[in-house]
Amino acid sequence: MTISTQPLLPLGPSLSALRHAWLNSLANERRLSTKTVEAYERDSRQFLSFLGPHIGKLPETEDLGALRVADYRSFLAHRRADDIGPRSLARALAAIRSLMRFLDRAGEAGSAAAIAVRSPKQPKSLPKPLTATDALALSRGVAITAEEPWIGARNAALYALLYGCGLRISEALALTLSTFQAAQDSFRVTGKGNKTRIVPLLPAVKASIQRYCSLCPYVLQANEPLFRGAKGGLLNPAVIQRDMRQMRGVLSLPETATPHALRHSFATHLLAGGADLRSIQELLGHASLSTTQVYTGVDGAHLLKSWRAAHPRASIPLV
Repeated sequence: MTISTQPLLPLGPSLSALRHAWLNSLANERRLSTKTVEAYERDSRQFLSFLGPHIGKLPETEDLGALRVADYRSFLAHRRADDIGPRSLARALAAIRSLMRFLDRAGEAGSAAAIAVRSPKQPKSLPKPLTATDALALSRGVAITAEEPWIGARNAALYALLYGCGLRISEALALTLSTFQAAQDSFRVTGKGNKTRIVPLLPAVKASIQRYCSLCPYVLQANEPLFRGAKGGLLNPAVIQRDMRQMRGVLSLPETATPHALRHSFATHLLAGGADLRSIQELLGHASLSTTQVYTGVDGAHLLKSWRAAHPRASIPLV
């Protein structure tokens, strides 16, 4: 991965070179996703831009080694004053820690103070999945409401991959025709950080993809992305997000009904059906089980909502 060129930061030459080496290591050694590297570049840029006025001089490597916990907290307070949310602040702190660990391993500056800073408290939020009925209605509805049959088939196939296989939209749009030409009951997906996983291929999903391929008016090359836009180019995710907004109106769905909500629905409905968390983690491609555990809260909330709606004594407080 090539790091995009940005305007020069007011840094000492040694620190500037080390920062560039750190970004290259994120992209080429740790193989983080392009978006993550871009976010870390931006976060470190904001931190180092803050640091110059904060310490009153052009920052150099030794200045980072002399930073205290209070200095990092000052940066977070500075960003918070710009109405930056806790999630973005936590990511910025993760980027700074990553940079300081890199400098520490290189013997240039210690990272203890950065690691000692407490991460901003995150608001508790649960994924907002669709019901099974709404998810299936979406898959069927997009095939009917599209202006051209092949576009309807394309959207139905894409939604089937999101809900039936739990893919991210970026993962689905990166799939090639060759992925499915040899696929029987599973296929390989490349996710975040170029990590691959095996995903089961449901017969209904396979049939939906085959229908799209048979109707698509463009020649689909084996090793090129499968999904095409109306003019034959690569399908832009914004097109699918726009179509989803239209479908929300047609089906009277909430604003939380997004393409990514279909992935949440996949995980939540599997858990409700008795699947174990480890299996769901592997299917979703989560690096950590703690990321997958959020769906236990969704399922619990769904069960409680159903109980309150259906049980004759639900209005009586529990002791």
